[in-house]
Amino acid sequence: MQHWLQKHHLRWKIGLVFLFGLLFMANHVMAEQPDGVKTIPNWEMKWGGADDKVQDIIASSNKDQWMTIESGAEMPDKPKDVSTAWVRIQLPENLPKDFGLYIDGIYAQQVSVYIGGRLLNEVKFDFPYDEQRSLLPISAEDGGGSVYLKLQTSMERLGIHSDIQLDHYTSLTHTFIFRDLQNIILGFAFLFIAVIMLICSLFLKQKQRASWISLSLIILTLGTIFLTYSPFLYANFTPFGALILNIFDVSLAIFLPSLIYFYEKIFDNGKFKWIRIFRKFQIAYSAFCIILMLFNQVNQFQFIETYLFFTLTMLSVIMIFEFILIISLSIVFVIRGNREAVIFSSGFAIFALMGIFDLILYYSNNQKYQFFLWKFGVVGFIIALIVILGRRFAINQEQMSNYSKELEFYNHQLQLSEKMEMISSLAASVAHEVRNPLQVTRGFLQLVAARTDDKNKEYMTIAIEELDRASVIITDFLTFAKPQLDEIVELNVSKEIGQIEGIIVPLATLNGGQIIVNVPSDLHIFGNSSKLKQILINIIKNSIEAFQADGQIHIWAYEKNEEVFIHIKDNGEGIEPMQLRKLGEPYYSTKTKGTGLGLMVTFRLIEIMKGHIEFKSQRFLGTEVIIRFPNVTIN
Repeated sequence: MQHWLQKHHLRWKIGLVFLFGLLFMANHVMAEQPDGVKTIPNWEMKWGGADDKVQDIIASSNKDQWMTIESGAEMPDKPKDVSTAWVRIQLPENLPKDFGLYIDGIYAQQVSVYIGGRLLNEVKFDFPYDEQRSLLPISAEDGGGSVYLKLQTSMERLGIHSDIQLDHYTSLTHTFIFRDLQNIILGFAFLFIAVIMLICSLFLKQKQRASWISLSLIILTLGTIFLTYSPFLYANFTPFGALILNIFDVSLAIFLPSLIYFYEKIFDNGKFKWIRIFRKFQIAYSAFCIILMLFNQVNQFQFIETYLFFTLTMLSVIMIFEFILIISLSIVFVIRGNREAVIFSSGFAIFALMGIFDLILYYSNNQKYQFFLWKFGVVGFIIALIVILGRRFAINQEQMSNYSKELEFYNHQLQLSEKMEMISSLAASVAHEVRNPLQVTRGFLQLVAARTDDKNKEYMTIAIEELDRASVIITDFLTFAKPQLDEIVELNVSKEIGQIEGIIVPLATLNGGQIIVNVPSDLHIFGNSSKLKQILINIIKNSIEAFQADGQIHIWAYEKNEEVFIHIKDNGEGIEPMQLRKLGEPYYSTKTKGTGLGLMVTFRLIEIMKGHIEFKSQRFLGTEVIIRFPNVTIN
């Protein structure tokens, strides 16, 4: 999954830019006022009864009951026992052909529109939703007449809360259609992303799936909320209005627990018990709201006031408390240096700032401004959540990779330890029994060689040399099986290396190379002199055997971090990376006739002297061996 996200990273960026572009275009289309648009400066309104007829309203001459409402003014509050209001709009005398009247905001469940005495349009919602828009065609013959609107509701709000516009019908149709384009684009974009994420969750591991699915539900519910919040669906799919409204309520009920669960999985992970308690309460309350919604619908919305109290008033309080809780915890995590909390807080801050800008523009435009920036805040917040989840997946992937490397390392060490134990047991049980027969055989071969002719003497000499080589191997076995330091003393590294120069320098010269030694005289360690010499001779001998043309070995030492470092570097043929990892293993050697026991013994001797050894090599460039021992400070 992480590889797929990296592979399609550019496509995601292009998609997000395209989404933002569509949203801005939608807002531009919605906000742009066509040339020639005219706003009705005022209209009249009066409270009425459900049985009032339009003919009676037209015939009524009592002007005192009508209230004049100026465009942009606040709408009067609906009296408690009133469910009907009449609106009268006076049309200009001269109207061109193909004109229309557009009202962007009407609070009513049922809207009946009359011109003269004839019914022009009627929209009725049989469910608790009271926000409507109305677009009416007006002909030139209607000029100077009046438009009557009968508004009815069983809810708290009633009246017109926007300007009333006159313009060419095609221009107003354009505005009417594109009014909710933002919500539709954003809603479907979120739904598409959520569906893709849910499909991808099938390929995730169980540990990653919980946070991934919770974020998918957050995006899914937000997309559904954007779609079902739009009056466009209720106006154009009125028979399904109750279902759309229920989908909105269910989405809101799922969104809040999903958000707190995602936050808990990313940041808390069971550390704070009260967050888990609040999440369980949130789930229980959302389930209660869904049950109450079904009960209210079965009873034909008879308990709408109770339902609105729990799903609007109480849920708003819970939502505010949840946001305060999340923000407070995010601040705590930011103070502790949690980078994911910084990203989360940044996303939430974008959402809050966009909401503040919306409010500023709303009040600076005499409350005629349509909120839209908060939607971009939601997009920014969702992007922040996706970044957090992607970062968490990357961290988990890195941890898994590190665990895998550590497991491989420890498995390698275990195998090496088992091999060492096996070789140690074999050496201890066999070496002593084999050495004695070899010594006896060697003695008899020497006696026979002294009494035979020159041709047979050559064969005897070869046999004795091979017996000596076998004896050296057995000695290595014994040293490896029971490495003992007969005497632990303070050693001067410079002196110890100086004492073996007489052996290694001639050997290097015979092989066409040279040795350069640069070791200070004030480096001291604890160890055994003969064993340290054996370690150094084994390593330097291997470097000499790797000589190419103009071979050179550089030996230097220094003290660092309370340790003495000894470097032995050659310019030989080098070692392959795969071979480098196997050095020190039983029976492994890069030489044709090698047994690998020399390096095995070297590793064991360094280990019992509390030292460490490290190899660095490049093919055909040489090998560097770094040995370090605890430093001894001389007062």
